[in-house]
Amino acid sequence: MKLCLYPGTFDPFTNGHLDVLQRAAKLFGHVRVAVAIDSTKKALFTPERRVEMIRANLRGLPNVDVVSFDGLLVEFARQQKAVAIIRGLRALSDFEFEFNMALMNRHLDPNVETIFVMPAEAYSYTSSSLVKQIAKLGGDVSKFVPKNVAQALKRAHAGK
Repeated sequence: MKLCLYPGTFDPFTNGHLDVLQRAAKLFGHVRVAVAIDSTKKALFTPERRVEMIRANLRGLPNVDVVSFDGLLVEFARQQKAVAIIRGLRALSDFEFEFNMALMNRHLDPNVETIFVMPAEAYSYTSSSLVKQIAKLGGDVSKFVPKNVAQALKRAHAGK
């Protein structure tokens, strides 16, 4: 059974992330969502909380699990014996960054392929950063994130 990783900070996990994950689950025997512990970014949610929120949305995806990791993605992929990394591309603007990252990862480990997956058009403008900004300003994010994530965002920004 071939394993692929779907890495990201997922702060927060959006419907676009879920869409890409569902597409990846159709392509691979097993998909492992890899929540990055990134010390260079100030996250709203802890890695443990992000894992928990994602895990709550895996119903109907028996070949998917979620873990957190720290360090180089290709090293984690090697440790996990993953054959591929899934990356979502929302728009052409994502391509240059993701393309450069894929080439660097290939240089670091040529045995791990990067596969780009486009989410449904409805999610092409959704990003975690925008969702956090909308939630912080009191806007309704229920169209952009799973229900449990919308509730967590509301709690995180209550009283601010």
